[in-house]
Amino acid sequence: MEDRIKILLANIENTKNELLLELQKKQQQFFYYIKNKKILFESDIKKQHRYLAKSLIHYILDSNPLHVLTAPLIWLCLIPALLLDGVVSLYQMVCFPIYGIPKVKRSDYVIVDRQYLAYLNLIEKINCVFCGYFGGILAYVGEIAARTEQYWCPIKHARALKTIHERYQYFMDYGDADAYCNSLEATRKKFQDLH
Repeated sequence: MEDRIKILLANIENTKNELLLELQKKQQQFFYYIKNKKILFESDIKKQHRYLAKSLIHYILDSNPLHVLTAPLIWLCLIPALLLDGVVSLYQMVCFPIYGIPKVKRSDYVIVDRQYLAYLNLIEKINCVFCGYFGGILAYVGEIAARTEQYWCPIKHARALKTIHERYQYFMDYGDADAYCNSLEATRKKFQDLH
């Protein structure tokens, strides 16, 4: 059974790598390249993108009134996101070295780059910055939580989960008391794949 799980996990990893390669092909298709973490388009493409951008006036006039009314609720989420970002970053900075857990690199999760798209107007760019930050923070916090869970409570759940994080593969089976008693310390140190 363990061998089958390892094979499935290897297949998932291979599929993720294939997906990354396919996404990188899009750079050629859409004529952009990345230099010093900045996304750059060929000048002709950038001109075409600017031409396609919707003016602010038309964007506002064409907006669904309910979208405008609900926008403050979306932006209200920024307050707890900033707080969560700060508290979890502080937690990781202080506690992970004590536990011997490798730190999560925030910049691997919080990617804010859609503002370079010339076919977006100012409101769309600001919204995209928000979404990139918010979604990235949730992923960043999720990875910190996964590493913390591996250290403190690496036991699989009895019930099926909707999604599982990448650290879950190192967890012990639910109900396997022998594994927990004999392997807890070793499981707490299984972070070699991150180095």
